[in-house]
Amino acid sequence: MIFAPSPNIDEREGPVEFLVMHYTGMPDAQSAIDLLCSPAAKVSAHYVVDEDGTVYCLVPEEKRAWHAGISYWRGRRLLNDASIGIEIVNPGHEWGYRAFPDVQMAAVEALAAGIMRRHPIHPRDVVAHSDIAPNRKQDPGELFDWRRLAEAGIGCWNNLFSESKDFWGDLSAIGYDVSLAPADVIRAFQRHFLPEHLSGEEDGPTMRRAAAIRALVDPPWARG
Repeated sequence: MIFAPSPNIDEREGPVEFLVMHYTGMPDAQSAIDLLCSPAAKVSAHYVVDEDGTVYCLVPEEKRAWHAGISYWRGRRLLNDASIGIEIVNPGHEWGYRAFPDVQMAAVEALAAGIMRRHPIHPRDVVAHSDIAPNRKQDPGELFDWRRLAEAGIGCWNNLFSESKDFWGDLSAIGYDVSLAPADVIRAFQRHFLPEHLSGEEDGPTMRRAAAIRALVDPPWARG
């Protein structure tokens, strides 16, 4: 691990409960690190993971980084207060979005596993930037390997489809802010849990997958 301290930090109040995955959305790793360490930019993240698997630490986990912005997940707003942010080097949709190399995903997996051992983060609270800010963000995007991480206990995933009785109730129970524009929320869900189907529409496959994911993260026996 390489340390590249960012000045864009402040004190954290309370425990870490969320892990947020981002992509850098910039041409290369150095451009991203320069931005995340620039006082003028007023943004930062705890870690950057380069495409070759190199991990940079910019902000100590006990400090608050500025990566989530206006955000919401499972009733909690402004997630910087209770989250750790990982920036994963990728040009993003603006600069030539591409698959995340295996060596990079392996580094993300190892880093995230360590974070989850150190903090009380439930797998359902390992999220994409697009999950917590679907009206603003689309990272880390549909090429990110959520299934691989979930198989390692990092995040949630299944390939199942279930009968849908309350689509928007399902999305809300999973964690989404359903007060936002419907197409944005649906597409964020699809990028994470149905990446081969980015319709942005309340269609059959999306409704049935949402019901299955809700059953995974909010099982019927646990509901009041």
